Amino acid sequence: MKTAYLSSAYLAPIEYYTKLFLYDKIFIEQHDHYMKQAYHNRCIIAGPNGKLALTIPVIHTDNEKCEMKDIRISDHGNWRHLHWNAIESAYNSTPFFEYYKDDFILFYEKKYTFLADFNEELLHLICHLIDIQPEIKHTTYYHTDFTKDEQDFRETIHPKKDFLIADPNFKPVSYYQVFKERYGFLPNLSIIDLLFNMGPESIIILQESIKSFNK
Repeated sequence: MKTAYLSSAYLAPIEYYTKLFLYDKIFIEQHDHYMKQAYHNRCIIAGPNGKLALTIPVIHTDNEKCEMKDIRISDHGNWRHLHWNAIESAYNSTPFFEYYKDDFILFYEKKYTFLADFNEELLHLICHLIDIQPEIKHTTYYHTDFTKDEQDFRETIHPKKDFLIADPNFKPVSYYQVFKERYGFLPNLSIIDLLFNMGPESIIILQESIKSFNK
């Protein structure tokens, strides 16, 4: 059984979901230190003006090494309303937004205390919608040793890293995007970009985006 380790992520990029598709068992890290400008609380979508980063505000603690499982969501700035408006503005003309929007809007109407819980419930929803069924578990401590059947992507998948260099097994393939004629194809955006544009064919794009595919 092939196993991958991933960080908790907010509406993670397509690269992240290729791991959920490829690996049989996934451990979501609970004990890494929260980092600013990572995918923990940040996703990138394609809006009318190009790429747009959406960031969930969090409650900062005096402990700079606060574990991810303990990070709390802040209500600052009415972010739920702003995020949903941005998502709706970006994707309301996509082929599948109307089909999926009721599933997603619920997450912006409910208050979650912990960021990890919010991320995980979104992850389970998206896996269900795409029709992938990895076994998903939590880590109980921060792993540093891995067997030959385990792969660590916790720091590989990061908005500041060039995925073409950091992850040689990920090969983004082009698919329909509403603003493609305006900006060209924008690779490795949030998984919702793929889902709202391609719907049930999202799983095909995930498979085609994996080099040396061998499940």
